[in-house]
Amino acid sequence: MKCVACGSVVLVGGTLLDSGGIPVYFQPVEVSILKGMFGVGTRRIRAYGCIHCHHLQLAVDFTEEDLKRYQQFEGEQPGVLERLSTEPT
Repeated sequence: MKCVACGSVVLVGGTLLDSGGIPVYFQPVEVSILKGMFGVGTRRIRAYGCIHCHHLQLAVDFTEEDLKRYQQFEGEQPGVLERLSTEPT
């Protein structure tokens, strides 16, 4: 992994913690507040600090289900007329 700020490959891995020592998690927008309170649907965050420029970068641990769900929107989408003219499968 490279630092996105300076290109260095000397990154130190770690975890983001709040002031109480509790790990910080990523919560997708579609997860309800109630589910988020119980930790359902949250994703672990990995942190990397660059030794050279002191930049902090974050990464999220997505599940296989997340990858399938969100990658369906990647790339060029068909136009409205193309969507309307296709028959449902």
